[in-house]
Amino acid sequence: MRPIAAFIVHRSKLVLALTGLVTLVAVALLFRLDFNADVASFILEGTPTGTEFLELQEKYDTSDPINAMASLPEGETFADKDNLVLLFRLEDSIRSVEGVGAAVSVIPASNPSTGAPITEQDIASIPEALVSGLVSSNPLSSLLLSEDGRHALVFVSPDSADVTSVAREVIEVEVEGLDVVYSGNPVIFASVIDLLSLFLLLIPPVVIILLIATFYANIGDRRLSVLAIIPAAIGSVWTFGLIFGLGLKADIVTVIVPIFVIVMGSADGLHFVTHFQEEADNPDPVDRVASALSHVGIPMILTTVSTAAGFLSLMATGVDPIEQLGLFAAIGIVFAGIISFFSLPAAISHMEVTASHENALIGPRVVRGLKALVRTRVPAIVITVVILGFAAISLPKLDVNPDQLFFFKADDPVRVAFERTSEVFGGATPMLGEFTFDPSGSPDQLGVIAGVSEEMEALAGVREVFSLADLAESIPEDQLQAVLSGAQELPLGKMVSEDGLRFTLLPEEFDSADLQGWVDYADSEPTVAVLTGMPLVWDEIARAVLNAQMISLGVAFVLVAIMLALAYRRARETFASLVPIALTIAAVLGFIAVTGIQLNLLTAVISSIVLGVGIDYAIHFVAAIDIARADGPGYVYRALDRAGRPIVANAMGVAIALTALWLSPLLIHSQVSSIMWVGMIASGLTALVVLPALLPRAGIEEPPTPS
Repeated sequence: MRPIAAFIVHRSKLVLALTGLVTLVAVALLFRLDFNADVASFILEGTPTGTEFLELQEKYDTSDPINAMASLPEGETFADKDNLVLLFRLEDSIRSVEGVGAAVSVIPASNPSTGAPITEQDIASIPEALVSGLVSSNPLSSLLLSEDGRHALVFVSPDSADVTSVAREVIEVEVEGLDVVYSGNPVIFASVIDLLSLFLLLIPPVVIILLIATFYANIGDRRLSVLAIIPAAIGSVWTFGLIFGLGLKADIVTVIVPIFVIVMGSADGLHFVTHFQEEADNPDPVDRVASALSHVGIPMILTTVSTAAGFLSLMATGVDPIEQLGLFAAIGIVFAGIISFFSLPAAISHMEVTASHENALIGPRVVRGLKALVRTRVPAIVITVVILGFAAISLPKLDVNPDQLFFFKADDPVRVAFERTSEVFGGATPMLGEFTFDPSGSPDQLGVIAGVSEEMEALAGVREVFSLADLAESIPEDQLQAVLSGAQELPLGKMVSEDGLRFTLLPEEFDSADLQGWVDYADSEPTVAVLTGMPLVWDEIARAVLNAQMISLGVAFVLVAIMLALAYRRARETFASLVPIALTIAAVLGFIAVTGIQLNLLTAVISSIVLGVGIDYAIHFVAAIDIARADGPGYVYRALDRAGRPIVANAMGVAIALTALWLSPLLIHSQVSSIMWVGMIASGLTALVVLPALLPRAGIEEPPTPS
């Protein structure tokens, strides 16, 4: 390592200049920042159900509607003329928003007497006694008006390609006298874009502050604590610069990439500065850098590769956002590793450093505690049994969470609006489907479809199935034939094609088993040609991620095992290094199951991330043991002196820094924080306590005192 150290020290200005130049370019590219708030667009085309969904929308020239639910005070109904006027004002105000193609409510589109578009004056002039008849005469009244008459739906169809912008304008529409809430996928997208902006402004600075504070508590030097995370911070800037330089956008998944890079990429910087601090008494900067690299240089390379491999294993999921998360997080980790190996030593080599770690707040105490824990195998056995027992009980409960609002907190206005709408009218984001139907065939087909609809409504979790068959008896025969032939469209848009009849399934409260029941029925019933929708897409994605994760975890384990075997050339050390991470993954998946978080688009990939991060601790600890073994018995104790502090500091740093995710307005980020707390505690304990128990007892023997 000395030739590399000499180059870094003697060419430090060149190394730092190149680092600064690349950083400036990356910062310039950050001004191309853009968000993809459409959380559906980047996953629909990558799944069979999503492709069906898009094809069905295109076939019937429909898109996700914005649902506006207007509610009246207790005791009032829309059968009252004044209230119906309020509903008309809401509908008319929404229709006036640029980009809105249509807005449909229980109010007829045209005046029944004149055939002209209905106006507020028309409604105001209707005798009070006839208002109820006007509303009930609408064939869509059962779909758009609640049974008690207090709540009315307005279906809003955007005709702009920028659905998100339309939704952002629509949800601002209010009418005095009405309590209006908005739901539907476009509303999700409009809300997410604001949340992503808040996330990027608020969370990273808090993460960095918490990380520095944790490092300082363990190494006792402010400058070194800051320097330890600079490579990871620069690596995250380079990564986002690369993302925006490629013309890509930040979305709800990739927005967490810089957080992962900062907290996980800081490990190499921490290990280097900690070992550099141990050489504080050496006046030769080349010797100091060479000594630090001789202890942690190879482990830094191995941990960079293993952490990147953990993220790259996500490329096997087949889900675009998860693949992007894995790819760019891996790239960021590599960037941080390169900067830690070259730029950090160049910056620190000429600094005066004091060996102040003994004065650190918790570092020395942690090392003494670890030495006490490894003195016998009993603590390791207890930890192993507890984790395996916990996993055995909880893993059977592991399931997929089909809730497409999984990233919103319980009190978020979007979730509240969806729940209120679902409670009154069924699912705020309905399923879309198609019945087989021949427009030129017998009218009896509608009766068959009505029977199938009733059977579907009897399924668990289904509130209502709506199609043209429900309107057959409530609209005039000539109008029905015009709709069936395609000569006329209903306010809800195209409902008949050359070979099918579009239907909408409105769910009530359901779980993954209910969803599978709908799919099984649709597959077994010939009348149902297609059943699709966002709840099914989310469920399919989570299952695809889970299945791919099992493969990727296996591949990652094999790759890491091969890498460790080549590096250590000892079967025992290789096996011992893999045991802690296997226990950690069991603990993490058990926690996800027992807390009810379950697997979704993001939590399903955490174990792959934990594998890549957690293996770092075993690598650094085994490397320290190998170096300490040359001096005889007691090498585990000496390795703890050398590597214990940075390992504990990094595990604590990752967990504590990710606590900042609790400030995020998105529920999924606080869940990730909780999962990583479990992962870091488990990986740190198993690496530093369980791993030594798998090695010869000579490692904890006190060396004989010289006579």
